[in-house]
Amino acid sequence: MTGVDIVLIAVLIAMFVVATKWPVNIGLLGLAGAFIIGEFFLGMDEKEILKEFPSSILVTILGVTYFFSLAQKNGTIDYLVHSMIKSVGGRTAVVPWIFFLVASVLTALGTFSPAAVALLAPAAMSFSARTGFSPVVTGALVINGAHAGGFSPISVSGNIVTNIASKHGVSVDAIGLCLASYAINLMVSILTVVVMKLIGRLHAKPEGHVLDPTTQMGVVVGEHRLTPRIILTLALMVVMIIAAVVFSLPIGFVGIVVGVILSFTMMQKSDSFVSGISWSTILLVSGMMVYVSLMVESGVIDNLSTAALALGAPLVVGMLLCLIVGFGSAFASSTALITALIPMAIPLIQESSLSATAVLSAIAISATIVDVSPLSTDGALVIASTQGKAKATIWRNLVIYAVFVVALAPVLSWFLLVPTHII
Repeated sequence: MTGVDIVLIAVLIAMFVVATKWPVNIGLLGLAGAFIIGEFFLGMDEKEILKEFPSSILVTILGVTYFFSLAQKNGTIDYLVHSMIKSVGGRTAVVPWIFFLVASVLTALGTFSPAAVALLAPAAMSFSARTGFSPVVTGALVINGAHAGGFSPISVSGNIVTNIASKHGVSVDAIGLCLASYAINLMVSILTVVVMKLIGRLHAKPEGHVLDPTTQMGVVVGEHRLTPRIILTLALMVVMIIAAVVFSLPIGFVGIVVGVILSFTMMQKSDSFVSGISWSTILLVSGMMVYVSLMVESGVIDNLSTAALALGAPLVVGMLLCLIVGFGSAFASSTALITALIPMAIPLIQESSLSATAVLSAIAISATIVDVSPLSTDGALVIASTQGKAKATIWRNLVIYAVFVVALAPVLSWFLLVPTHII
């Protein structure tokens, strides 16, 4: 590794320490670090530093949080959450698994995972605020569900893996990849719920309701009638889903369009139209992705991968590749890292007796399962949708949870799939 690589990694660690200890938006730290290192260490000008500025992701967050903040203000989100809890007889513990299932179906049908998370996170996090169910667990189940179905044979990510492998002369079982992704994401979700329950962090005191003394379940206070405004909002949500799933339109722009339409029914609250947009999340994502782009540009990820391949032992090398892609994906685009690292794993497959489907599945799952990180698009969408008192602590709690996922999930994926020869 070069001196610049070491500086980039050291500064990244320092930014995490500062942002966790003090109330400083890590996006600002990322922009400051990108300018200092880009300008004075890498000799880059302003355009080069901002080359990978994530404009499409920012529009997604802006459009989605704009529309769903209006839906929250007019009572639609409360209506949905109340109806969902009522449909399962008040058993709030079941609701997060419904979000998991719906997310997995959406992505299995071809929806890109950030779009699925963007559609479900507002209702999911409203559910947590209303019932006291852990927002970290609820958010994790939405994201894990999205990635559980995200490698189906008709999905974007599934086709990326199989097509890249095919171009390099390696055959991957598309069904095996899909089932492996679903099984491991489901397993990690179950472990998350069990561990959080054991340490007493699965439930907190709910906000805005009373507790039913016989069931200890949250009971939402207030009326939940289906008004014309709620009907219109639900219809616009359906338009968003169809636009994203069927026509593959950018959900951020669609959110802005339907949000503007909805705003005309709420002119009495015009002073708060844009207050629900998660500006802090937009700043966080933009700053950190600009910084991470410098890490990619300087070759940090490539250098780590090359060093891993030089070790020689197939099982060890494969596990290290999973850890590297998991760590990198916690801060950057999962799709980009899958695209970059799968070709690096081809020599490992060709020079060993390891299953191509198992190795590439482990790498692909490691790249996506860590998207609970608040610095990934999915994690950022969960933070942007968090409501109530949890809004002040969700960043820190999600970082702590993501550290454990980054450290354990890639290793778990590797050992469950590769040495077992299960696929």
